Amino acid sequence: MSIPETYKAFRRTTGGLPSTISPSTEHLPRELGPRDVLLKIHAVSLNFRDVAMLHGRYPVDVIARGIPCSDAAAEVAAIGSAVKDFTIGDHVSVIFDLSNLTGCDDEPNRALGGDVEGVLREYAIFEDKYIVQLPKHLSWEEAATITCAGVTAWTALDGLKAAKPRSALLQGTGGVSLFALLICLAAGIRPIITSSSNKKLEDIQKLGSDVRGINYKTVSDLASEVKRLTDDKGVDFVINNTGPASIPEDIGFLRQRGGLVSLVGFLAGTDGDWQPSALMALMGKFAKLKGIGVGSKEDYVDLNRFLTEKKVSLAPLVDRVFSFDESPAAFEYLYSGRHVGKVIIKVQD
Repeated sequence: MSIPETYKAFRRTTGGLPSTISPSTEHLPRELGPRDVLLKIHAVSLNFRDVAMLHGRYPVDVIARGIPCSDAAAEVAAIGSAVKDFTIGDHVSVIFDLSNLTGCDDEPNRALGGDVEGVLREYAIFEDKYIVQLPKHLSWEEAATITCAGVTAWTALDGLKAAKPRSALLQGTGGVSLFALLICLAAGIRPIITSSSNKKLEDIQKLGSDVRGINYKTVSDLASEVKRLTDDKGVDFVINNTGPASIPEDIGFLRQRGGLVSLVGFLAGTDGDWQPSALMALMGKFAKLKGIGVGSKEDYVDLNRFLTEKKVSLAPLVDRVFSFDESPAAFEYLYSGRHVGKVIIKVQD
């Protein structure tokens, strides 16, 4: 495989908001460190955080003019002298948070595309400890969806550790919710997905006969509808993409004992108009409220094992594929909210 001296990338622009991304030319070092792996990036998947950074809606500081994006599917192009677990040609990806290998690492977050240079580029170099093997049955476009959306969905479902979970309420039709839906279907869990669009709900329900949908704009009593769809039992999981405002309502959707509300996003903002006493409902239901910051390398490996064993297709996640040169348009399309699932950038063949 021919390794170039330079490669193309995109970087965030500086100045007023909203900002955008612009192309740049980057240089590769002449030699790799002993633990380095050179990645040829084939596909990148966008997340809401990528566009939120451009619009001043991301609540964490990021590198000025940094390379955006965290989710990529790549091929090993070269390895350092001490790398033993990877060979040239392997299909791999990089973990989202370079400080989170086991879930117990006591270090500040170092997230790709934020305070670490991201993956919207043709080539990248990372130490081997940050890299995982991808399921072999997936295309580049499918595999690019796993790093953030997939691992977030997996940890929001608690890695399927609960005993015989029956159902999950998934807010919205973005990548995390749809990835969770595919995990649920493969695991025999009934997914209930919410949207304000009947068309989106109709399309998503075609993915499986067990999928249920709720239009939160037209259904006045969501709690009663969730009970109806779960035979009055409530759900085992609520995946909250919208933010803290709905947490008291989310707790109400849970089963009587042992349910989990996973807070994974902030699409509706970061404020909530409710009293702290609302959290007392967690005690009555023996329930948990868990903040999800994607997950660890171990979570990523566990998810890849599940996807491989179940031969899960991630093709239904892919809403639209843009070329590398169309990256700015891909960001605009994602921010418009017209997508269902994941927006993909095909970097190179």
